Amino acid sequence: MGLLLLVNGGFMLFPALMAFYYKEPVVYDILISSSIALVLGGAIMVLTKNHRKEVQKREGYVIVTFGWIIMALIGTLPYMVSGVIPNFVDAFFETMSGFTTTGATILQDIEAVPKGILFWRSITQWIGGMGIIVLAVAILPLLGIGGMQLFAAEMPGPSGGEKLHPRISDTAKRLWLIYVGFTAAETLLLKIAGMNFFDAINHSLTTISTGGFSTKNASMAYWNNSPVIQYIVISFMFLSGMNFVLSYFAFKRQFKKVIHDEEFRWYAFLVILFTILTVVIIYFEVDLRKASIGQDVDFSAMEDVVRHVLFQVISIITTTGFISADYTVWTPFLTFLFFSMMFLGASGGSTSGGIKVMHHLIMIKNSILDFKRSLHPNAILPVRYNNKAISGTIVSNILSFFVLYMLSFIVGSLVFSWCGLDFVSAIGASASTLGNVGPAFGDVGPINNYYNLSGVAKLWASFLMLIGRLELFTVLILLTPFFWRNR
Repeated sequence: MGLLLLVNGGFMLFPALMAFYYKEPVVYDILISSSIALVLGGAIMVLTKNHRKEVQKREGYVIVTFGWIIMALIGTLPYMVSGVIPNFVDAFFETMSGFTTTGATILQDIEAVPKGILFWRSITQWIGGMGIIVLAVAILPLLGIGGMQLFAAEMPGPSGGEKLHPRISDTAKRLWLIYVGFTAAETLLLKIAGMNFFDAINHSLTTISTGGFSTKNASMAYWNNSPVIQYIVISFMFLSGMNFVLSYFAFKRQFKKVIHDEEFRWYAFLVILFTILTVVIIYFEVDLRKASIGQDVDFSAMEDVVRHVLFQVISIITTTGFISADYTVWTPFLTFLFFSMMFLGASGGSTSGGIKVMHHLIMIKNSILDFKRSLHPNAILPVRYNNKAISGTIVSNILSFFVLYMLSFIVGSLVFSWCGLDFVSAIGASASTLGNVGPAFGDVGPINNYYNLSGVAKLWASFLMLIGRLELFTVLILLTPFFWRNR
């Protein structure tokens, strides 16, 4: 926990430099926030340096959950000390949305916020995105969470025993290099395409993390007249929705491993399928195309249709949450289709939220095999993923994860309804915060935000963001009485 606070405080120095460059008075507020985080972190590390450093499964759950909460709590300081978000609940919501890479916001006028604070806002998503990558690849397989053990056998992650620690650190370093490389590459390309440096680096930080925070009130719709910029963001959203280990294989020119990966093929297929389906529906919706002429989104040109549809499909599937157009007005069928995509998620081992393509694949395969088992009860029919048989324990874990996810969505919707949201807004907010998407439907749709929610609703949304980001089990197991028993 002390180390996490030190990391947080260290990263706050970068927004301080940004504020100093732009001669903003908030530079002192950010430096004060950084100092508090560094002193607290240093003090905790000194006080606990002689304690036994043995991390078992139980400690793992505690570290992961409380680590995220402490990061969010200390991350509120730049907002509160500067007075940009003086209310603690609002500041906590914004910070939790950042670290969980959800992208939901309570800021009414983003462009009026000092650049130093906006840069911190983007950095929270970048830290959270990399954190979840290392967590998914290196930590969750050890804890046996949500079917993530699938990674343990196939990627350069931990395999147990004496090799555990060096393998984790080695994996983390490689992933960091890819993550930083993608961020630098996108920043450079966006700068060349016409964005100023500040907008380019902020949008790179929030694209690679599939977070979706923008420096503009209109999000990516601000650049609707710059197709090249939007295509660059589309490309990096897609890459960030891939398993980052596949990106590592691609850099090593092991393209067969990428192409033959079952999850990647389905991920790419679903993006193409939903894009074609949406384009066809919009193309034949003459009234929708006529209504858009002369407005910000011009669907009179086929390229515009394809670009905006592709942008929004990838943005929702990868749970990035950038907006180039208001997809909630694209016919009721497409509204429901986009709502369904919030549950899909991109690849496991990526920065995206949601249930993940891998989990859907295994559940569907198991359901199909159940039909066969009904006809042939004595047959041994294992579920196969990437041509390898999967143990019944992993399948059971994934099914439990899915049931728990849907129950969390239902309970989440009920609580939002109790807090005063209408039906569409409640189910939209629940699906969006649990899936770490950001924009939803109704009062929390693409052209609105979460500002008008009550304090209780914002805290509930923050809780849903946290459990959705950490694969449910990690957090919810802490709420069970048997977790805290000595035996």
